Amino acid sequence: MTANGLSRLLAPRSVAVVGATDREGAYGDTLLRNLERLGYDGELWGVNPGRERIRDVPCVPTLRELPAPVDAVAVAVPARAVPDAIEDAVGIGCGGAVVVSAGFGEVESGRELERRLVSTARAASFPVCGPNGNGIVNFPAGAGLWGDSVQRLPSGPVAMISQSGNVAVNALGSRRGIGFHTVISTGNQAVCDASDWLAALSASEGVRSIAMFLESDGDGERLAGALADCAGRGIGVAVLKVGSSEAGAGAAAAHTGSLAGDQRVFRALIEEAGACWARDPHELLELARVLAEPRSRPDRSGGLAFLTCSGGDSGIAADEADRAGLELPPLGPATRRRLAELLPEAATIANPLDYTSQIWAERERLAAIVAAVGDDPAIDQMVIFHDTPADLGAEAEPGWRATRHGLADGAARAAAAPLFSSTLPDLIGEEQIIDLAERGIASVGGLITAVHCAAELRRPPADPGRLRAIAAAASHRTEPGPDAAWIAEAEAKLLLGRAGVPIPDLATAADPAAAARAAAGLGFPVALKLSSPALRHKSEAGAIALALASAEDVAAAAERLLALPEAAGAELLVEPMAVAGVELLVAARADAVVPALVVGLGGIWTEALDDVAIVPLPATAERVGKELRDLRGAALLTGGRGTEPVDLAAVATAAARVGELLLDEGLGLIEVNPLIARPDGCVAVDAVARRGR
Repeated sequence: MTANGLSRLLAPRSVAVVGATDREGAYGDTLLRNLERLGYDGELWGVNPGRERIRDVPCVPTLRELPAPVDAVAVAVPARAVPDAIEDAVGIGCGGAVVVSAGFGEVESGRELERRLVSTARAASFPVCGPNGNGIVNFPAGAGLWGDSVQRLPSGPVAMISQSGNVAVNALGSRRGIGFHTVISTGNQAVCDASDWLAALSASEGVRSIAMFLESDGDGERLAGALADCAGRGIGVAVLKVGSSEAGAGAAAAHTGSLAGDQRVFRALIEEAGACWARDPHELLELARVLAEPRSRPDRSGGLAFLTCSGGDSGIAADEADRAGLELPPLGPATRRRLAELLPEAATIANPLDYTSQIWAERERLAAIVAAVGDDPAIDQMVIFHDTPADLGAEAEPGWRATRHGLADGAARAAAAPLFSSTLPDLIGEEQIIDLAERGIASVGGLITAVHCAAELRRPPADPGRLRAIAAAASHRTEPGPDAAWIAEAEAKLLLGRAGVPIPDLATAADPAAAARAAAGLGFPVALKLSSPALRHKSEAGAIALALASAEDVAAAAERLLALPEAAGAELLVEPMAVAGVELLVAARADAVVPALVVGLGGIWTEALDDVAIVPLPATAERVGKELRDLRGAALLTGGRGTEPVDLAAVATAAARVGELLLDEGLGLIEVNPLIARPDGCVAVDAVARRGR
């Protein structure tokens, strides 16, 4: 579904309500009242065979009797009547439908009804929001196609897409100074999913940020493409995704599943898109409001500074920044000299900066302090803490206001990106949020949330071209099906070798004598393994023998391995023993939301170390090298503690080729564990793979 195809539904100039009524509590009544409350001034029709008019709205018996097709059809009739209504809407050329009715795919008895709805809509490329959702409310258009009562609110630049109707309802009812543009409750997503709405909203005039509450991954190709649209248009995206889904069937059967489960791959895609990750609905809404302010993101290199009048707040903020990995650079000499002229003697010049309450309400002085910190070359971002309790006494309110205005004056003229924050979520109100926003200053409710927002805002901007490449890779996404087949280690290694990944010399054998002859040809000592499509964890099965130094040792080990239950259908794999080095995991999987590469510390302790990076494919060697250097255990690779550095370039190239192999061969999974890295190169010592189809 294209963004243009959804535009009539998002901002309709004409609406028909199927099931229109004046019976209080009915969806058809709520829809009509919402349109009236929001001031909808487009053409409006009711569809009710028993009425000629409901209040001031003219009615027709069926959609087919409308004088002309409408842009949006709001459907509020029992589930059994909905497919016929969609057929009528398609038949007369309407723009799309919002179905607030329930009783479809979410219940057994409604699945056939949903199948009919979907079949009709998709055959005609007819967009449908829902069913079983609250619908769409577009404040600039006054179009309240919404199944719950919604009030007229000031419109603004923030849009929201929610798979939970209740989360969307609560967002609309939350008084936190968010100017909503459009809110969409997607319901069952039977026809249009969150990615379709994201692409459409990115093309909507006036939208500057989009909040997404998601319960499922959706289609990775469309999601990556929609995120590319947002990145290209400078629209900020904040995402809260619930439900850590099970890893794909193929990945779960190898080490990759526990290290790069579906949720972690999804998050890697979101972060690749420069989008912000929220941990709860409060953070999601705060991030969305902040992202709508163009000055909220740092536009130069540097670190974060905190400003407050409380030593306690300074300490809490500093601790939280440390947990978030945020750098708090020391203030430069010029800044310190300027602050020494401005601060009271009791203040300590540091970052965080506690300017003390001794200069409360001194507007010009406070502004100069904030500007001095924000202009420090080492500072590119400021979080300024200030609380405004509700119901201040008449004698106190002017001082609180003067302090806030002084801090805002300094933030407005400083070079660093400013972020205002209360220490507790309820100590900043709509009035203060709107006042600051009118000066181009974003604000956050709550210290902990503010620090998280500051960290998320530091994500580098996304490359739309890179996201479109990810979308292209996702278009070939594979899922394990009845024809999926695991590949024996020997075959997997030959695939790797042909792709340019270094592998050991190897030979296969059917019996002990042949294994002994192969070992002699390769040179002792050797490793001997069972190689079978059914065998993926050799160490646990005891299906491996190492450091065999003679033909006799090989024959004896082969006898033991062939006696194992796992030997059925297996062959013997003989390889020279690998030279010791740093053991790494390199894997690629295609059955998550997008194909992804996993690189990290590996070997038998892979899950225990859990030190991996996840990169959506395609991935270049340069990108992989950066991720390796960012691992917690990177010192093992770069020569920490007196060790010799490994050949990172060779490792990064090999890992990139593993990702290419997955895409080129249509594999569902390929895992190398370990890839042994040494100063003179690397080698894939063990491998498993699964074809995608």
